[in-house]
Parts: sequence; structure tokens; C-alpha cells
Amino acid sequence: MSPIYTKTGDSGETGLFGGGRVGKDDPRVDAYGEVDELNATIGLARSHGLEKELDALAARLQEELFTVGSMLATPQGSKAEQHIPKVRPEWVKAMEDAIDGFDQELPAMTAFILPGGTKAAATLHVARTVCRRAERCLVRLIESGEAVEPNILAYLNRLSDLLWLFARRVELGTDGTSLREINGKSGPRWSRAW
Repeated sequence: MSPIYTKTGDSGETGLFGGGRVGKDDPRVDAYGEVDELNATIGLARSHGLEKELDALAARLQEELFTVGSMLATPQGSKAEQHIPKVRPEWVKAMEDAIDGFDQELPAMTAFILPGGTKAAATLHVARTVCRRAERCLVRLIESGEAVEPNILAYLNRLSDLLWLFARRVELGTDGTSLREINGKSGPRWSRAW
């Protein structure tokens, strides 16, 4: 087995899948790095304990994020691109279905809340913010002139919406005392994502 260290990144560059080297601050590296952090954050939420059905959803999202990261680490037009799985439109549709299901299950939103709650819910709120940051990095990558599969942007956009409701759903069934409304008043604890 080869060692984990290669020393090839010691000069501040990294290799892309399929060849080519870029700076570690390259917009492409930034984008797939954010997706990696997002995947790890969802894994952290899972480690805090989720209901079986919710854990299965989180596991599926993690697997899909590996595909997103692989696609971002592989420049379009490279020889390796044909060997990389793609983000499927049905993944976005499945997230929309989950969003609709959570939305029907949750109480009506009446106020802004401070993200938090249980450890799992708080971690999913962090995952949502990391997802939004990944989305912004992806937009910068596209604006830099790099070709990126359009399904990736739709995927991340929908995922951030799903993670908002996912965090709220994790709180369903708890007493919610760790959630505080921004205005500090007691009462309904659900709100809109901004």
C-alpha cells in the first residue's frame, strides 16, 4: 500500500482528476473543497443520531455529493470525464419530493429563528450554510469561464433548501427549547430560510 502523502502538493498545487495541475486556491479546487466539507458536515450530523429514515436520506445525499465532487475535480473535455458518474436530474426531483414531504409534515412557519436546536439539527444548519458557500464557489467557477455541468448548480441549490427543512424536521418531536426566535419571544419556533 502506498503512503497517503505524495509531497506533490508541497508547492501549493494539486492535481485534477484526469491530469493537469492547478493552484490549491484555484476556483475549481475551492468548489470541490466546499463540496467535500459539505459531505463531511452531513456525516457529522449523522454521527449525532438521526431517525432511520432521515439517516438513509443523509447517507444518500453523501453518496451523491461524492459524484458532485468528482465531477468538479474533473475538467470537462478531459479524457477522465467519460469515466465519472454524473449528477442525475432525478436526484433533484427526489430532493424536491423530500422538501414537499417535510413541508407538509412541519408546522407553519411564523418567525425567523436562530439556527441551533439539537446537535444533529445544528449540524444540518451548518451543512446548509456550507452548501450555500459551495454554490457561491460554483458560480465563481462558472463566471471564471470554466465549463460546469448545469445539473450541479441546480443540485446544490435544491440541496440547501432541503437541508433547511431537514434541520427543522430533526427538531420535530423535541421540545424545541434550544431554538430561539430572533425577537426573543416565546411561541412558534419555525421560520423561513433566508
